[in-house]
Amino acid sequence: MEKNESKIEKEKEQKEKEELDDGKIREFGQTTLVNEKRKSKIHLLSVIGEIEGHECLPQHNKTTKYEHVLPQLAAIEDSADIDGLLILINTVGGDVEAGLAIAEMIASLSKPTVSLVLGGSHSIGVPLAVSAQYSFIVPTATMIIHPVRMNGTVIGVSQTYDYFEKIQDRILNFVSTHSKIEKEDLKQLMHNTSQLAKDVGSILIGPETVDKGIIDEVGGIKEALKKLYEMAGRGEEN
Repeated sequence: MEKNESKIEKEKEQKEKEELDDGKIREFGQTTLVNEKRKSKIHLLSVIGEIEGHECLPQHNKTTKYEHVLPQLAAIEDSADIDGLLILINTVGGDVEAGLAIAEMIASLSKPTVSLVLGGSHSIGVPLAVSAQYSFIVPTATMIIHPVRMNGTVIGVSQTYDYFEKIQDRILNFVSTHSKIEKEDLKQLMHNTSQLAKDVGSILIGPETVDKGIIDEVGGIKEALKKLYEMAGRGEEN
């Protein structure tokens, strides 16, 4: 009788855990990858759609909310169970302050971190991609590098342009610090006038981002997980 009750209790706990994990994937694009052979737990974080800042975007937009991501990153850092973090990125960019906040949090983690760009990592997605200790990009993915944009009323005074310059400088400094590209080279890509028809900037495809020194390596999920296991000291299966 006791064995049956214990079995029912375990099954109930397992079902609740699965429902919780499913809910985390649906709501936040997050889950924990458990590899029994390697005895490892890798937290999976997906950065998709538009990075949402202080203002809520329309409901039909796919968004990554920084108020969801920042507490989770703090929990990952504080958890003794999590061996590393894998970030899947497919974003059009979004709020600069929110994007930089997430990027700075990822860069300051002591746990091994690997990013994988799928589809695209545009605008403020560039700092997010390089914030990990090691970065991958699939061959068909793109990165768009362009100057800071602003919606709404803009006052045409020198202070406005100085403010834009400071924001861009923060982005340039972060990307050049966390990748192999020089700041001036990145600035040239940002102000390129020959690639985008209605804008200023550059479009880089997969291998080009590696050649420029922004991303570390071309690869997919297999390569990204392998690298993360190695960084976490779980390289060989038992």
